Amino acid sequence: MASLPQRGLVPPLLWGLSLFLSLPGPVWLQPSPPPQSSPPTELHPCHTCRGLVDSFNKGLERTIRDNFGGGNTAWEEEKLSKYKDSETRLVEVLESVCSKSDFECHRLLELSEELVESWWFHKQQEAPDLFQWLCSDSLKLCCPSGTFGPSCLPCPGGTEKPCGGYGQCEGEGTRGGSGRCDCQSGYGGEACGQCGLGYFEADRNASHLVCSACFGPCARCSGPEESNCLQCKKGWALHHLKCVDIDECGTERASCGANQFCVNTEGSYECRDCAKACLGCMGAGPGRCKKCSPGYQQVGSKCLDVDECETEVCPGENQQCENTEGSYRCVCTEGYKQIEGICVKEQIPESAGFFSEMTEDELVVLQQMFFGVIICALATLAAKGDLVFTAIFIGAVAAMTGYWLSERSDRVLEGFIKGR
Repeated sequence: MASLPQRGLVPPLLWGLSLFLSLPGPVWLQPSPPPQSSPPTELHPCHTCRGLVDSFNKGLERTIRDNFGGGNTAWEEEKLSKYKDSETRLVEVLESVCSKSDFECHRLLELSEELVESWWFHKQQEAPDLFQWLCSDSLKLCCPSGTFGPSCLPCPGGTEKPCGGYGQCEGEGTRGGSGRCDCQSGYGGEACGQCGLGYFEADRNASHLVCSACFGPCARCSGPEESNCLQCKKGWALHHLKCVDIDECGTERASCGANQFCVNTEGSYECRDCAKACLGCMGAGPGRCKKCSPGYQQVGSKCLDVDECETEVCPGENQQCENTEGSYRCVCTEGYKQIEGICVKEQIPESAGFFSEMTEDELVVLQQMFFGVIICALATLAAKGDLVFTAIFIGAVAAMTGYWLSERSDRVLEGFIKGR
């Protein structure tokens, strides 16, 4: 009779391990979720459609290049004419027109797949521009260049040169946007046809405009020189065609706090804090105070610290005065410390004697050591100076001393140092 195979621990362990792995892991074993990033800026559907058409056109170029070019020209021309507008080629192009991660492209392709097929089989000859036919005419997502909005209105400045060529028409080429011109630096106006604030016309003709910067503080000018100013920027005043800085600190234009003073800067001003010694001031430092702060006194033209310690300001026993900037403090004299507002003498603990803090157990050990030393000494004398007994005596004494000192080493050392 054949013996049955032994049932060891391995099968149950494997079963238990598989059961454990099938259960959801504890929280600390679960993979942490990826960090959340801010959502990307959503593109206008027109841009998505343009990207889809560009990718489709690249696919057309790739499929022609990949499938032919073997050298048999007559055969290729015959097959090419059949493959050029075939469903096989269309499927090959559409399979790779969107990247795997481009969700918007896939969604738009799903919505417009029938339109693309209709264009491929029926509309290519009469509408060779797929972008115009699909994105503008059929889906109505895009507008012609130089136009914007649901009705594809012309941008400011016209469709040929939107915003005069010196700015960007908001929403141009899409069915959205306001059509407002975002002008380049130095240009302004509804269609960017004027020079902006701080610039002047250096050159202008029917086709272009050149704007150059005015002299620093000029808001409007007739040329680049300091004397060409027509209007000044904020904080400056026009005087004989030049912009002169306004001293706001000398007028009511400055607005500083009660304990601040005004400092004029080019085209503006700053408010800075008065010195600690001042209650109100006209400038920096203790010599420009309107009034002295508490703890300071007028000495000549300056507010200086009062030394309160020159008078009896610390009446407490065993106290002394320490002067501080604008005030003082009372501290205990040397050898005293403050407890609940009173200066009391510091108690210096007396050092313990050699045997003063010994416990009862340590006394017993010391007695045993003493009797052990006496016994070893007597044994040594009885052996009449025998070297073996002498060595035993020395070893016993060293062992007992080491045991005792291991428990008392810190206090023994302190006792020896202080001679107690």
